[in-house]
Amino acid sequence: MGLDAIIEEIKAKGRAEADRISGETSQEVSKIIADAQAGAAKIKAAREEAVKKEIDRMKQQEQSSANLEVKKLILNARKEILDEVYEAAKESISKLPVEKNQTILKSIIEKNESGNSKIFSRGKDKVAVKKMTKLEFAGEIDCLGGVVIENKDGTEVLDFRYDMILKNVNEQSLKQVSNILFG
Repeated sequence: MGLDAIIEEIKAKGRAEADRISGETSQEVSKIIADAQAGAAKIKAAREEAVKKEIDRMKQQEQSSANLEVKKLILNARKEILDEVYEAAKESISKLPVEKNQTILKSIIEKNESGNSKIFSRGKDKVAVKKMTKLEFAGEIDCLGGVVIENKDGTEVLDFRYDMILKNVNEQSLKQVSNILFG
């Protein structure tokens, strides 16, 4: 065998080895690319799912927030209406006709003067109250009307001011009034 033949044989073996390595490398590269694409697809799917969940959570949060805001606005509107009703009632009480006011005062005094010694009223009713009772007129009070009656030592006070009666009735029947007005 000549030198040329050995060189050709070595070259042939080298080419065969190079082709084999190239084939294996090509297969390995294809596998790596396929694995990378599969990994990328998994990552993409996971991110898409995470984004979808975040969008759903944000929608739910926004909807809950909007519902809460609507409820708050409705409650505020209802409170304003109830406050308007309360103020209208105060206005009506402050404009009671004189005869009606005196009838109410007389009834309150007759039922509560026994065992008491002092009475207070608004200045506008002072003369009428003095005529209706033998209790000592102890002073004027700032109110819509009505009277405050005390025992001799001031330890027992009966507050029949129209403002207080209205306030107590309002507090006791607020739920009922709300149900009537708003169902």
